[in-house]
Amino acid sequence: MQATVENISQLERRIRITVPRTEIDSEVAVRLKRLAKTVKVHGFRPGKVPLKIVAQQYGGEVRREVIGETMERRIAEVLQAQSLRVAGYPRLESVSEQGADALEFSATFEIYPEVKLGDLSSVTIERPQVTITEADVDKTIEIMRKQRATFEPVDRPAQAGDRVEVDYRGTIDGQSFPGGEAQDYPFVLGAGRALKDFEDAILGMRPGETKTVQVSFPEDYQGRDVAGKTATFELRVKRVLEPGLPEVGPEFAKALGIEDGDVTKMRAEIRASLEREVKKRIEARLKEQVMQALLDSTPVELPRALVELEAQRLAQRMREDLAGRGFKGELPLPPEAIRESAERRVKLGLILAELVRAHDLHATPEQVKAVVEDFAQSYEQPERIVQWYYQEPGRLAEAESLALERNVVNWVLGIAQVTDKPITFDELMGIAQ
Repeated sequence: MQATVENISQLERRIRITVPRTEIDSEVAVRLKRLAKTVKVHGFRPGKVPLKIVAQQYGGEVRREVIGETMERRIAEVLQAQSLRVAGYPRLESVSEQGADALEFSATFEIYPEVKLGDLSSVTIERPQVTITEADVDKTIEIMRKQRATFEPVDRPAQAGDRVEVDYRGTIDGQSFPGGEAQDYPFVLGAGRALKDFEDAILGMRPGETKTVQVSFPEDYQGRDVAGKTATFELRVKRVLEPGLPEVGPEFAKALGIEDGDVTKMRAEIRASLEREVKKRIEARLKEQVMQALLDSTPVELPRALVELEAQRLAQRMREDLAGRGFKGELPLPPEAIRESAERRVKLGLILAELVRAHDLHATPEQVKAVVEDFAQSYEQPERIVQWYYQEPGRLAEAESLALERNVVNWVLGIAQVTDKPITFDELMGIAQ
């Protein structure tokens, strides 16, 4: 066998392999003899079919099979001998007869790039500093009260926080449109479920009152047929219901899972929950900054094959997710947007792999267990959740990935310029003041 590897570009290679014809012919003969013992041909008993007839009927198929397997095996041998890491799969270019003595074939492939990690010592990363206050606990309790509100009908003008039930019929240029009509439609004023123009028109209306209003749909409205257009709506308020909030006491605490109804214990658990959420949000912000710093500081030429494979995976995942939500039709994102995301993911994956290898940042069993125990804290019986994760090793994949990412983040934070920035809980959560 003769083999050569040619550099086409920085990452692309072409491999040419010449195999003696006798090697191919010999293997074809062996397989045809083996096939003759079992093949069924009309007019002959099993195992008694002449080899010549077997070769006539199956020779071409067997020869293609032998050539294909020989190519795969020889390519693998050359790649291993030259320590070449293939990104994607080799693409066969040609198979040609070299006279009567040999068969030549060529294929192209891409190799993994060399990743040289950038300098992170001058990168600045902001680390949020958040202290949970009693006011944060009070605000959370108020949100929980609103989530458990009961509504009673009232005979007064509708105001923010009320639930209303309305009939409406909308037209655009005198024509009805899909989703433009409903009976007894319920929603809470100020909750953001309806368009602002629609809500503003209903504020101040009493049960039984009617009104005609103009409502403008945003340019990016999910209903493409009405996006950017103005509709005329005929409204009739059927009912106005006033919210009644539960009192903060033993019964409220029991409803939140505090068996003995101890309000002090309830507040302590709410605070602990908020602290877990703060920790998670801060980790997410640090991770986002670290990953962006790695991307910005480390130039990498990406193998096209890996980007294409990742783009296909992302598109398939998006299709499955949308199908699960009942969406049918083309993907809402253009191909270039999916490709940009694929390029980012491939580049980051290559950088992280090199960083983990170069600095031995693999997750330890103890680190993985700590992540699993952290997961379990949000459940009533955390020890059973931990046990569930460890019943099947495959369930630990997410925890292992998160533990590894934490190692990477901590390593980068030890090199970069980290500044602590005090912010409020609401700022961290993105809650408007």
